[in-house]
Amino acid sequence: SITSFYILHVKARAIIQRIKVATQLYWPRQIEDNQTPDSSAFSGDGNPKESSPFINSTDTEKGKEYDGKNMALFEEEMDTSPMVSSLLSGLANYTNLPQGSREHEEAENNEEKRRREGLAPRMGTFMGVYLPCLQNIFGVILFLRLTWVVGIAGIMESFCMVFICCSCVMGPGGSLGPEFGGAVGLCFYLGTTFAGAMYILGTIEILLAYLFPAMAIFKAEDASGEAAAMLNNMRVYGTCVLTCMATVVFVGVKYVNKFALVFLGCVILSILAIYAGVIKSAFDPPNFPICLLGNRTLSRHGFDVCAKLAWEGNETVTTRLWGLFCSSRFLNATCDEYFTRNNVTEIQGIPGAASGLIKENLWSSYLTKGVIVERRGMPSVGLADGTPVDMDHPYVFSDMTSYFTLLVGIYFPSVTGIMAGSNRSGDLRDAQKSIPTGTILAIATTSAVYISSVVLFGACIEGVVLRDKFGEAVNGNLVVGTLAWPSPWVIVIGSFFSTCGAGLQSLTGAPRLLQAISRDGIVPFLQVFGHGKANGEPTWALLLTACICEIGILIASLDEVAPILSMFFLMCYMFVNLACAVQTLLRTPNWRPRFRYYHWTLSFLGMSLCLALMFICSWYYALVAMLIAGLIYKYIEYRGAEKEWGDGIRGLSLSAARYALLRLEEGPPHTKNWRPQLLVLVRVDQDQNVVHPQLLSLTSQLKAGKGLTIVGSVLEGTFLDNHPQAQRAEESIRRLMEAEKVKGFCQVVISSNLRDGVSHLIQSGGLGGLQHNTVLVGWPRNWRQKEDHQTWRNFIELVRETTAGHLALLVTKNVSMFPGNPERFSEGSIDVWWIVHDGGMLMLLPFLLRHHKVWRKCKMRIFTVAQMDDNSIQMKKDLTTFLYHLRITAEVEVVEMHESDISAYTYEKTLVMEQRSQILKQMHLTKNEREREVRFPYPEKVHLTWTKDKSAAEKNKGPSPVSSEGIKDFFSMKPNQSNVRRMHTAVRLNEVIVKKSRDAKLVLLNMPGPPRNRNGDENYMEFLEVLTEHLDRVMLVRGGGREVITIYS
Repeated sequence: SITSFYILHVKARAIIQRIKVATQLYWPRQIEDNQTPDSSAFSGDGNPKESSPFINSTDTEKGKEYDGKNMALFEEEMDTSPMVSSLLSGLANYTNLPQGSREHEEAENNEEKRRREGLAPRMGTFMGVYLPCLQNIFGVILFLRLTWVVGIAGIMESFCMVFICCSCVMGPGGSLGPEFGGAVGLCFYLGTTFAGAMYILGTIEILLAYLFPAMAIFKAEDASGEAAAMLNNMRVYGTCVLTCMATVVFVGVKYVNKFALVFLGCVILSILAIYAGVIKSAFDPPNFPICLLGNRTLSRHGFDVCAKLAWEGNETVTTRLWGLFCSSRFLNATCDEYFTRNNVTEIQGIPGAASGLIKENLWSSYLTKGVIVERRGMPSVGLADGTPVDMDHPYVFSDMTSYFTLLVGIYFPSVTGIMAGSNRSGDLRDAQKSIPTGTILAIATTSAVYISSVVLFGACIEGVVLRDKFGEAVNGNLVVGTLAWPSPWVIVIGSFFSTCGAGLQSLTGAPRLLQAISRDGIVPFLQVFGHGKANGEPTWALLLTACICEIGILIASLDEVAPILSMFFLMCYMFVNLACAVQTLLRTPNWRPRFRYYHWTLSFLGMSLCLALMFICSWYYALVAMLIAGLIYKYIEYRGAEKEWGDGIRGLSLSAARYALLRLEEGPPHTKNWRPQLLVLVRVDQDQNVVHPQLLSLTSQLKAGKGLTIVGSVLEGTFLDNHPQAQRAEESIRRLMEAEKVKGFCQVVISSNLRDGVSHLIQSGGLGGLQHNTVLVGWPRNWRQKEDHQTWRNFIELVRETTAGHLALLVTKNVSMFPGNPERFSEGSIDVWWIVHDGGMLMLLPFLLRHHKVWRKCKMRIFTVAQMDDNSIQMKKDLTTFLYHLRITAEVEVVEMHESDISAYTYEKTLVMEQRSQILKQMHLTKNEREREVRFPYPEKVHLTWTKDKSAAEKNKGPSPVSSEGIKDFFSMKPNQSNVRRMHTAVRLNEVIVKKSRDAKLVLLNMPGPPRNRNGDENYMEFLEVLTEHLDRVMLVRGGGREVITIYS
């Protein structure tokens, strides 16, 4: 029906109207413009969303963030705080590739390859951590020096050495801040660079000693010159090899990476050949005979038959060995006495694992330089003591003096390289799982190989062969190669390629490490080495690395270079373990190691072992390495360290500060420990610049960087409106503090009025027991001209509040005349006017000032005032004795102030002061009237340079604009006797001070306390003005109610 249709029509209109109302609540602008609402309408307050800190977010994703009414409550926060879903999505798409690697990939690879490599890393624990660690840990020491170490130290000591060195390296990492991080990073870089030099020297040693001895450029004329000739050959060939390797790294580092597995295969194949040879020697030992003369080992270079005589046909002939010890090849020749007395014996150099040789090689046999390698337990007819040994005879000599600590330094580089897995964290599928697992497995594997090698070498190889560093007794063969199967050449060639590969890896990694440190910006002078080629290759860093590596090459001795890099690696590992221990002990919330068996005691043990090994290896190298690290630390602390790393040192500082603050709460400091902890109150102008920077100069001169300093300021207004101004004021104050070398804190308070703000600073400054005990403030110079006179009221309230809080107060008058830090006083004095006892503040302040360069040449003079009944002579003696016990050097003078009649000048000055005060009270001035009050003639009479002539002249001035009744009351006033007495004291004391201290560089005197009756506050300011008239630099001192100086030290 029509009625029902009308009802439906009305309901439909009501529903449409409700929809419009609801729509206008969400899309008001689109409804007004007749636009269709869409997701872009959710713009909150209209701010653009392009600046939102979403990770990997697009415009479409940003728009989706605001879809849905259930998040409308958080629209205002969307500009600065992303949704959790957006954050997690961004983190999931994050690729942790270093910038240098990304640039190199973009330059070296095509578009398709870049897209393929841009995906998440796919390397697991075995390929990404385990094998790189093996390649870096196994190296030149295993093949060239481990047999010699076992022969010298014996199996027992070698076992302990290997166990200690393998135990001191720990895998986890942490942060000790940019200073420690930069120092340790550079030490790690230097260690890696010198490791490259060591590998190159090992390559040259294998080349010249075992592969191609004829390539030697320098030849020795006799046996004594062989060592020097070898060193020169090492320098020449080492420089050439270094140049070639650096060129290869510069031209194409990708070729080095491609051959990395080949070099690793050589290392593994060589180790397997050693174990195969050990197994074969148990039932079929190799034939490597050695020749002994008595118990002395002979070098095989000059003869072939190990005998003095030989049978040729039916006659006896001499051998080539005879010719080396005798004057001719005839039987009646004159021979060496030891050669004549002892027989020649030939024994097997590799008896095998079943020979029972392990008992003979169990203990050490340290040698001095130039001593012949002898076999223990072998019969020998010795010579008389002191008989010289001919170095031209074919003996095997010790080339250096050996001892346990030296062997530790030489051996330790063989266990370095555990950071290889950590350096590849960006290429790992699960770095948090792979790094500790792979590193620990690599350490366990290499430790097992080293420990088993120590035992097996001692069980299979003759002791004199082990102590023969260069294999002279076994025809110049590599000692470990004589044990290998199927041929010694497997070890020689394998070790040659492995050392070449290790050298290339060092020259590849060290420049990138230096480039990363340079790009961090923590060491400013290294920033030039952060640049390189267009593809990111560190050209300048490679050049510096090659130059440093050349230093190791010029040393030319593998045994001398190894302890150097041991120091740098040990320091690096020590600080890594220290970082882990500190983070754990501090319970840092973000330090959550995934390795379940980790405990801080392991890191602490590793750190202790590293530190001990540094001094065990070489105490002087350790001191030099620590000095280098310390200098780098201080340089970074002084010039760099601009980045916040969230380091453990900061957490340690917070923990130490908390502990110290709790200790300070136990009680007030003893007088011997008292020092002024300053709260410096400064004013800032409209541009938030400090009005009187001389206050901070005085603070620097007074504190010399010691104790607590808080620089505070107050801004009028509300916190919401004035917070940006407060931040600018803090920045301005901090810059000034840095310029004036004031070490302390800055605090800017926003308050509705200055009085409350200063009160808040005095009450809340500091933290716990670390609070200020002294307030330093400037004198309100223009306190008379202020339109509302609030300035001097605030100042007097400040004096009262410091007194109530038992705080000392220092007020500087004429602060603009105080010297800055660059100024120097070549002469003059600091005068102390000691009127009342204030706890010793007046004595302590000049003593502290004279420690600064500005006041150092100023002498200290102390004046005290004697009254009518005082014995001035005795007072001077007592004060001199007191200063002697205080160990303060100063001139003492007692000033006598006799009672005198109050002058008319004093009466008139008091009268003017009271008249001005009374007029202000009677007139009840409004703001506009107070502006007129500034032009009132009588207040003008109270002037800083008031004289009696001016007082007489003022009487002749015209009438004032006040009423006749006010003038009548004005002239009928009589001064208050209490004010007269106080003014009299101020005038008399000022006259004496000006007479004695007019030329003083600084005058310190007691500051009288404010009146208890607040009605006389304005009179108090006049008293202080009169007291300090005609003085250039004045510091009013008010003690805090406690003794601050004592005769006890």
